[in-house]
Amino acid sequence: MPFWINLITAAVSTALSAGLGYIIIPYLKKLKVGAHILDIGPRWQKDKEGTPLMGGFMFAAATVAASLIAYFIISSYRGAHMIDAPENAFYKLISGLGAALLFMAIGFADDYIKVVKKRNKGFDAKAKSICQAVVVAGYLFVLHLLGNTTSVVIPFLGEVDFGWFYYVIMAVAIYGFVNAVNLTDGVDGLCGSVTLVYAAAFTIIFVLLGNWEYSAFATALAGGCLGFLVWNLHPAKVFMGDTGSMFLGGCVVALGMASKLELLIPLVGIIYLIEAMSDVIQIGSYKLRHKRVFKMAPIHHHFELSGWSEYKIVFVFSGITLVAGFLGILATVIYTK
Repeated sequence: MPFWINLITAAVSTALSAGLGYIIIPYLKKLKVGAHILDIGPRWQKDKEGTPLMGGFMFAAATVAASLIAYFIISSYRGAHMIDAPENAFYKLISGLGAALLFMAIGFADDYIKVVKKRNKGFDAKAKSICQAVVVAGYLFVLHLLGNTTSVVIPFLGEVDFGWFYYVIMAVAIYGFVNAVNLTDGVDGLCGSVTLVYAAAFTIIFVLLGNWEYSAFATALAGGCLGFLVWNLHPAKVFMGDTGSMFLGGCVVALGMASKLELLIPLVGIIYLIEAMSDVIQIGSYKLRHKRVFKMAPIHHHFELSGWSEYKIVFVFSGITLVAGFLGILATVIYTK
């Protein structure tokens, strides 16, 4: 695929995401849709009280629009050069975007209850989990209808077919990673920066795999995150909220599933995994030993309370993702040989 299509996609998505900030942020301020900062966090976080929430609409709209524009450019290019598209390419793209948007709807419900209904806990945890489970099940069912295989590429073992158990494993993995991305959103610019690097790595991975449509999707996501960071880097002028982080979680798993190299999700998304595991370890340790392992979980708050600036946390976590992304690209090169 000519790389100029990726460049156009990135430019369109970045411009749309950043540009929407001039419309959405004043509108959110007018509606007084501001974040409520809990007292359990670092005391300086209270200065962010009232920062507009639900800014995730900015990069969600940009990602969807740029992905679809790129798809039609790719289709025209294929037609002009008599190149056949992969089977069900459009439907697979729509299924990934659709799952991400449904996760975003769940996140929006959570944000809406927090800021409009003035309830700190937001969406009921059980109801939220049920809704997420339904989206996960629906997404996997659609992938099955589109011919998704039940085999996973495992290093040194090759392709291992798990049969129907594959869907059980992936259901747990998707549910876990969507919520792990959600946990990563706790410091200005962190989730957006990590996801930007993750998406950039998958852009190259899909180029290596010859999957043009999902390469453009990954590029659109990276551009959307970049445009959002114009407004979200410290000091943030807007937060993505669960509206945004749940959308990003859906995109993260959709990219990994589409690559059919599912083990790249925890590899390239190592930061999401670390964030989630730090939360699990903290809760487990406190319940079993009545002692905390970290000053605060997820782990980005531990470093924050240890004196790290928000810029340093974003830089280090994004750097780790960059190294992990390089390893993911290297693994793909080895796989495609």
